[in-house]
Amino acid sequence: MYKPFTKKRLASVLVTALLAAPLAQAAKIDLEKEILIKAGRTAGDLKNKIATYLDNVVISQGSLSIKADLVQVHSFENKDAETYVAKGEPAVFEQLLEDGSKIQLQADEIRYEPNTYTITITGNALLSQAGSEVRGSKIVYNTLTEQLEAEGGSDSGVTTILKPKSKGDNE
Repeated sequence: MYKPFTKKRLASVLVTALLAAPLAQAAKIDLEKEILIKAGRTAGDLKNKIATYLDNVVISQGSLSIKADLVQVHSFENKDAETYVAKGEPAVFEQLLEDGSKIQLQADEIRYEPNTYTITITGNALLSQAGSEVRGSKIVYNTLTEQLEAEGGSDSGVTTILKPKSKGDNE
């Protein structure tokens, strides 16, 4: 029973990694752009280096955008790093890929760590690109290595839907 589960999981990981292959180059270019944050309200905890944005939050950086009900930005002392935690029904992460298509990740919670190129989405997690999608309880995607891992919940697995290539795509 363990081996079939492992094979299914590996197949899902490999297929979904192929869906988002062009993201790495776009991720590097976007990180060089300025960050624009719009929200209805904002609050800050200067001692703990946490900024909180509430009500229709939109974060943009190049072609990357995060939309959520609430976003917390955690800054870390002695590190040039930040972590963005977005929550919503759903929270949405979108990025334009090098080939002009868009990748979208949505979930109850999105954790984005630009310095490690990692996006972790949990709770009703969905990754979609070019009509294909992966659903699970948790999806972790590394935009630099183009590796993805999807997990199902205790009573559900991972669902992958692949859109067939049209004849024009093969030329």
